[in-house]
Amino acid sequence: MKYEIVEIFQSINGEGMKAGELAAFIRFKGCNLGCGYCDTMWANQVDASCREMDEEEIIEEIEKYHVKNVTVTGGEPLFRKGIGKLLKRLIKEGFAVEIETNGSVSLREFAPISPNISFTMDYKLPGSGMEENMCVSNFSLLTAKDTVKFVVSGREDLERAYQVTEQYSLGERCHVLLSPVFGEIEPEEIVEFMKQRHWTEVRMQIQMHKVIWDANKRGV
Repeated sequence: MKYEIVEIFQSINGEGMKAGELAAFIRFKGCNLGCGYCDTMWANQVDASCREMDEEEIIEEIEKYHVKNVTVTGGEPLFRKGIGKLLKRLIKEGFAVEIETNGSVSLREFAPISPNISFTMDYKLPGSGMEENMCVSNFSLLTAKDTVKFVVSGREDLERAYQVTEQYSLGERCHVLLSPVFGEIEPEEIVEFMKQRHWTEVRMQIQMHKVIWDANKRGV
């Protein structure tokens, strides 16, 4: 099985519940959505440069970094044929795997693989233009090790994130993060909304890698 990989690199996790921890990143080519604020659009293009790598090549590459955390990301990694086989191999090799998924792909096949796999699942809000693609049945599969992330571009998104969190009792099920679209909404506005709603079940999180490095820098 060959996988289309646009980059493998070592950095800190810039977001999620492992923010600040070193990890090896495996970024897959392609995505089945087209969010207006996407910050990895370059990796989703049909003609995006990539390497076709098998399991052994991927494992060999990430073992060079001597880290325990592996972040599987994209694009969208979970709609790729054979991805479950690679995930099982990563777990077998002793890695703690975090999967960044866009919320449109069912997690039912992947959730039982191992307790050492965690999901950071986006819920696409109205500002993304992609909310109709969300697979809300995934919420029932999430546990305390998992995260739902709302990427917020304005007040309407905040209101919708609050509604979804309450409707599905997400704060009782998993971690919930609010992340501002870079350059679209001031973090202060998110904090004020949280205060107004007494919204104590969520955390606001700014993408750390965009503070440390240039917002458009790759491989970080």
